[in-house]
Amino acid sequence: MTLHDAITLASASPRRSQLLEQIGVRHRVRAADLDERVHAGEPPDAYVARLAAAKADAVWAQDASRPVLAADTAVALGAELFGKPEDLNDGVRMLTALAGRTHRVLTAVAVRSAGGLGQALSVSDVSFRALTPGECRRYWQTGEPRGKAGGYAIQGLAATFVTHLAGSYSGVMGLPLAETAALLAAAGVRLWSSEEAA
Repeated sequence: MTLHDAITLASASPRRSQLLEQIGVRHRVRAADLDERVHAGEPPDAYVARLAAAKADAVWAQDASRPVLAADTAVALGAELFGKPEDLNDGVRMLTALAGRTHRVLTAVAVRSAGGLGQALSVSDVSFRALTPGECRRYWQTGEPRGKAGGYAIQGLAATFVTHLAGSYSGVMGLPLAETAALLAAAGVRLWSSEEAA
């Protein structure tokens, strides 16, 4: 197997880039520009898996010189899928629905390399305390929820909303590190601990 010292991250998310840095993965960023609409009747797990694979494939088609990692995150409350809020009203609607309840955060990871496509899915349960409409509006005004699945960022101010988390904290942020590390290692990518094993 060819060993790789770096990968391409098919995402413009600064959080995903920071998480890769956290586990010692050198990378460059080349975001994939895809239609992210949900297909009719598509379950949340199938949706995020499809998008992660499509992003990895799209960037791999442009440059196959190094493995490509892609991910996609969605928030699900029952059968309802929450993507990125479009505006204040949409953001408040999402947070109001999530308030005082437990929702699922699904993050699919895909790694495309010369050896093929590897995929993994992280599912976490996140419980929110009760929130007032005023809190939801003030949170939107901070700018933090813009561009975030479900309209919140667990690593930021929204940490004060969370009463319980079962699953992967980094997965809720947008890149589950245990699953990501396993996929990268299988694709021959050197991680922070790779030198010790050599």
